[in-house]
Amino acid sequence: MTSLRTFQTEIDEISHREVAKQRAHALAERAKLEKDAKKTKTHARKESTEAPDPSKPPAKEPITAPAAPGSGDAVMSDIDEQLQSLLLSRLPANLETARNLIASLLTRNFGEYVFRIGSHPPHARLFTGQPAAEEDTWIGTARTAKELDIIIQETTTVVDEVGGKTSILYDSRTDHPRAALLLRLPPPDVASTPEVRCAVVGNVDSGKSTTLGVLTRGQLDDGRGRARVSLFRHKHEIETGRTSSVGMEILGFGPTGKPILPPTAHSNDPEVIRREKMGWEEISIQASKIISFSDLAGHERYLKTTLYGLTSGSPSCVILIVGGNAGLIGMSKEHLAIALALGVPVVVCITKIDMTPPNILAKTVEQVSKILRSPGCRKTPVFVKSIESAVAVAQSFGKERLAPVFQTSNVTGEGLDFLRTFLNLLPASESDSEKFLTDQPLEYSINEVYSVPYVGTVVDGILNSGTVKTGDAVLFGPDSNGNFHSSVIKSIERKRARVPSAEAGQCVSFALKRVRRTDVRKGMVLVHKTETPPKAVRQFEGQVLILYHNTTLQRNYQAMLHCGAVRQTVRIVSMDHPQGILRTGDRATVTFEFISHPEFIKEGMKLLFREGKTKGLGVITRLL
Repeated sequence: MTSLRTFQTEIDEISHREVAKQRAHALAERAKLEKDAKKTKTHARKESTEAPDPSKPPAKEPITAPAAPGSGDAVMSDIDEQLQSLLLSRLPANLETARNLIASLLTRNFGEYVFRIGSHPPHARLFTGQPAAEEDTWIGTARTAKELDIIIQETTTVVDEVGGKTSILYDSRTDHPRAALLLRLPPPDVASTPEVRCAVVGNVDSGKSTTLGVLTRGQLDDGRGRARVSLFRHKHEIETGRTSSVGMEILGFGPTGKPILPPTAHSNDPEVIRREKMGWEEISIQASKIISFSDLAGHERYLKTTLYGLTSGSPSCVILIVGGNAGLIGMSKEHLAIALALGVPVVVCITKIDMTPPNILAKTVEQVSKILRSPGCRKTPVFVKSIESAVAVAQSFGKERLAPVFQTSNVTGEGLDFLRTFLNLLPASESDSEKFLTDQPLEYSINEVYSVPYVGTVVDGILNSGTVKTGDAVLFGPDSNGNFHSSVIKSIERKRARVPSAEAGQCVSFALKRVRRTDVRKGMVLVHKTETPPKAVRQFEGQVLILYHNTTLQRNYQAMLHCGAVRQTVRIVSMDHPQGILRTGDRATVTFEFISHPEFIKEGMKLLFREGKTKGLGVITRLL
């Protein structure tokens, strides 16, 4: 029997291998086109082949801003040490070098950098919440309080000259004086604002919508669901207090790292809170970083919707909300299993700590720790109880197998500052260069379709690869016959603000020219118009692992398949299992067939299929 961990490692390897193949093929195609274009140019002007071009710079000209070699913790601490030495000297030449280094760091890290000053406690101590002992090896050079003040002052001046803002994340003047500064460069426009996508999941009544309402509106809850009312989209949601659709909310952080909240954040009138909320466009213009939350349904009845939100939304992290009084029960475990199966990093948020008796809260904390450490999860829970640990865990999140655990109260506001700090420092979703490739042909998956009065058909989704601008000719499809149709992008919006272009990793909306609402559906893709349109697939082969099934899976078994933005019923045509049946824990190469219409899928894409309690995980290995 194959373990989930081993299988996940294998499907990740298959996925990376297929993506590398596709990338190499696309680059070869581009090189061929460029070669052909060069040939036509050289025929036009043969006489200029020998003459040197005076406008060209010398071949081995060094870059003025020094680059950071790699991005490991040791390398980052080396850069911090170098910066501290340059700033402490206060020599004009050294300050100029520091300015160039900071400008280079900000440019490469999507306009933000966390600058750590002084010696810091080891992560092992910080993450366990134990006070650091004297015999521990502290990281970095020890600084005095006076040196700390000089570095902070000089950093603020240098960052101001570059056009950025400096804010102090924490400043400790005890035994080991240390501080961490957030250096942030405001983006020139909404199109280049970094975005972090988070999916919020958890059991019904655990406090998902209330937590989001408090985070995005700034107003604490009254313990009776006041904070969540402004998030609901339907009348029945307000009446029952239960989310049934994928709700989208955004939280903006300004250049100084402060959250952008409506001016009525401190009002106690529920009608004022519901009415006086900031528009997305207003937040986007002011923000230097945007956190996009997908508020997913907790009820078992809406699991299909929640699954679609997790697979199509391409989140950077999953925030699992656990009610302190109830613990990790019901759908919470299901949602955690899905997040682990999809390989998305998990953040746990224990809510309602103000109303939970201490002995019950201790049981919940123990249960969460036990489940996260179990062989199925194999994660290290980190209980965040200070700003310093929130900064450290945000820096290491995703690279190490850490699962930050926050204990919060939406009524008293306890623990919310740590959660906001953590969210503010998460790396941008579009910075994942393995997942989103800018140098590849355009591929945009459609997650939502709208019909907007006086605009026409509008599609919303994520740019998986390539770049696009207003006026580009595109193909969308496949339709029920597997064909692609042409259109033109009339306009592009990002977070409801008009932008001229978009690139891989961004979540944007397109208004399509001369397209009927009924011609477009979720799961379609948009590609650049070419002579050879992409091929739609009806049958494909995949390596799968059956996570759970009551009895046995046989030929002609049907289940709902989730693969990126594609959601459709599939039928098992054949399998390579010697007995011709599959049970829980079995692994096989299975041939699937879409029931209603062909879809656009690629080799290397991860798939998840379910039907009732049956669940299977896999990767597409061959298109038939």
